[in-house]
Amino acid sequence: MSAPLPNELRGRFQQYIEEGFSGRAAALRLRLSPATGARWSVAIRRTGQARAAPQGRPKGKGKLDPHRAFFAEILAQDADITMPELGAALFEATGERAHPNSIGKFLRKLGYTYKKRHWSPPNACVRG
Repeated sequence: MSAPLPNELRGRFQQYIEEGFSGRAAALRLRLSPATGARWSVAIRRTGQARAAPQGRPKGKGKLDPHRAFFAEILAQDADITMPELGAALFEATGERAHPNSIGKFLRKLGYTYKKRHWSPPNACVRG
């Protein structure tokens, strides 16, 4: 999805509309499509200005968000549980199916991380 057109351009468009131009005429002067001019002129008549609509998905919501407490409880019991095991436990408890990758992303967003550490016995070093 492309970025919204700048507010400066929207402001110049609004000035043309206030001067009496039609939406199509103002759009052609600013080298915009007539459809954009029509949409912006309707927005100006309704709200007083042509703002860019919010883009993207709202933050913080999803199908796993209601299950935060469940994940916290499971991870407190067993921190070494795998993502597929978490998905199976979620399905058994709530009937909600979730892909292991989406569970992992959700947990990282909440601040849960697990770093694998390489461990070797103290005398395992080879000296040369």
